[in-house]
Amino acid sequence: MVSPLISRKQHGATAIISFNNPPRGYLNLAQVEELSDELDKLEQDDNIRSIVFTGGVPGVFIRHYDVAEILAVATQIRESQHDRESLMATGERGNSISALFDRIDDFAKPTIAAINGFCQGGGFEFALCCDFRIAESGDYQIGLPETNIGIFPGAGGTQRLPRLIGEARALELILRGRTLSPSEAASLGLVHVHVTTSALDHALQIAEELNGKSAQALMNAKRLVKRSSYQGLQEGCALERGMFSSLLAESDDAVRSMEDFLANGENINSP
Repeated sequence: MVSPLISRKQHGATAIISFNNPPRGYLNLAQVEELSDELDKLEQDDNIRSIVFTGGVPGVFIRHYDVAEILAVATQIRESQHDRESLMATGERGNSISALFDRIDDFAKPTIAAINGFCQGGGFEFALCCDFRIAESGDYQIGLPETNIGIFPGAGGTQRLPRLIGEARALELILRGRTLSPSEAASLGLVHVHVTTSALDHALQIAEELNGKSAQALMNAKRLVKRSSYQGLQEGCALERGMFSSLLAESDDAVRSMEDFLANGENINSP
C-alpha cells in the first residue's frame, strides 16, 4: 500500500495503480499529489516498462473531480479579487492537476486506463491523457458532464477530446454535458475498446505485448505521435528523422531486434 488514496501492485514489468478514495471515488488534490510522487518512482524504476491505472472503489474508475474542492477554489478566487488578466496568467502557469495530467500525457512509458466503472469529468480527463483506454461492460457512464453543473471541463477536456474525436462531436458532447455507456463510448472513439470481460485483464494483455518491445522505440514513437497534433508536417517529419537516427545510434535493443529479424526470417508479428 503506497497511501490511503493510491495502491500499487506489480504484474511482471507492469505497475498497476489503483485509485482508492471511498465511498464515491472522487479525484482530489491529495490523490493528485500522491500520484505525482508515485510517478517519480515509476519513472526511475527500470524494471517497470508500462503502467495500468484502474479504479479501486467498486463500480468506479474515477467518478469525477471532487466538486467541493472546486467550489472552495471559487471562494478563494472571489476573495482574492484578482482581475481577469491575472487569472489568465495563472492559467498559463498551470497547477498541480494540470502538471500531473500533462505528465501522464507525455510519460515515457506506455500508460493504459483500465476503466472499470464511472469515469466522468476530471476522471475522464485523466483517462484522455493515457495512451490506451479500455472500458469493461457495466452500468456506468463515461464523459464530460461539467456543463450540467454550470462549469466546463477545466483540466484539458476541451482540448484533448476534440483532438481525439473531432470538433463537431466533441462540441455536441461537451456543450450538452452528455455521458455515454461503455459501448457507446467505444463506438464514438472515446475509448479504444469495450470488453465484456475485465478491463484490467485486457489492459494487462496489451501491457505484456508492449513490455516485449524496445522501451526507447516506444517512448520516441509516443512522443512523435503526441506532438503531431500541434506541429506542422515538415517540422514533425524532421523531428522524426532525427529521433530515428538517434535511436539507431543509441539503442542496442533496436540493433539486436533487427538482427534477430534478419536471422530468423519473417513471422506474423514482423513488419
